[in-house]
Amino acid sequence: MGTLLEVTGLGLALGGRPILAGIDLTVARGELHVLLGANGAGKSSLAYALMGCAGYRPQAGRILLDGEDVTALPLHERARRGLALAWQEPARFEGLTVADYLAIGGRREPAECLREVGLAPEDYLGRPLDKTLSGGERKRIELAGVLALEPRLALLDEPTAGIDFLSQAEIEDVIRALRRQGAVLLITHQERLAAGADRASQLCGGRIVCAGEPAAVIANYKARRCRRCDGETCNG
Repeated sequence: MGTLLEVTGLGLALGGRPILAGIDLTVARGELHVLLGANGAGKSSLAYALMGCAGYRPQAGRILLDGEDVTALPLHERARRGLALAWQEPARFEGLTVADYLAIGGRREPAECLREVGLAPEDYLGRPLDKTLSGGERKRIELAGVLALEPRLALLDEPTAGIDFLSQAEIEDVIRALRRQGAVLLITHQERLAAGADRASQLCGGRIVCAGEPAAVIANYKARRCRRCDGETCNG
C-alpha cells in the first residue's frame, strides 16, 4: 500500500511542559490505524500537532505526508494536501447553515454525506449550525463534513467524544466510507474501536509504548491500563 503518513522523533512541549517525546508513527494508504491511550496520554495533542493547529508546532522531529515534509506548514496548507481532523468537541458556527458548512471545500454532495452519518438531509441542510443542535447532531454533521472533503488521511479524535450518540455500527460505517477515500487514524481510549483496525499503537505519557497487531496492543493496553495516564504506570 505504501506509507502515507510518517512521523519520526516528534517532540512537543506546551508551556514549557513536555507533552510528546520521540513519537514514531506510520499510517499506510487505505489503512485504519488506531491510536489507544488513557486520558492525559497526549492523544489530542498529537492530533493537533499532526493537523498543524496553532500552538502545537513540534520542537523536534518530522511529519511527512506522502513523502513531503509538512512539519512547518500551517493547518490550511495541510488541509489542502488532504489532511482532515474531526475534533473531540464538535464546533458551532453561528450564522452558518449545515448546507453551507458541508459545501466549504467539499467535493461530495452534502445530502449524500448526511445520509452516511444517519441524518435525513431534508431535516438538516437548512438548519443553522448552532446551539439549537445537540452535541450528537453536531458530531454527526462534523463527520459528514470530513466525508465531504474526501481527505487522503482522516484524523478522528475520540469519535464518541464521551457521549453515546453513535453506535459501534454507525462508527464503523463512517470509517468504511472514509477508508474508501483514503486512510484513517482513529484516536481513542476505547479498546473496542481498535478490534477491527489494520494496525494499532498505544500512547502513554507522551510516548508510543506498544505498536503492531491490534490484538496485542489491546491486550497490553488492558493489562497496564490506568484511568488517567500519569506517564509512569504504563511504562513501569
